[in-house]
Amino acid sequence: MDEDVRPWGRYEILSESSDHKVKRIVVNAGSRFSYQRHQHRSEHWFIVSGNAKVTHEGLEFEMSAGDSIDIAQGELHRLANIGSEPVVFIEVQSGSYFGEDDIERIEDDYNR
Repeated sequence: MDEDVRPWGRYEILSESSDHKVKRIVVNAGSRFSYQRHQHRSEHWFIVSGNAKVTHEGLEFEMSAGDSIDIAQGELHRLANIGSEPVVFIEVQSGSYFGEDDIERIEDDYNR
């Protein structure tokens, strides 16, 4: 499958239909997503490898292989790689719309 390269790493879509999307996401060491929320989808993250700091509704959690978190529609969230190796995780999206334009960025290191 094709990978989509981003300033923080890359992702590939593993499965997509009208009611879900599944991505394999790789976050480079020292990088992080924007602090964001979605109006049309919820997400479930399962950490495959690496060490991450997840910010969820203002609370911070350290997560590593085998850990998971549910992010409801409209909740603020961010993942940061706090280790020296890439963080790999699986993201399962569910909801009514899965477009990349359903990202409301509150804070972004890359000025998007």
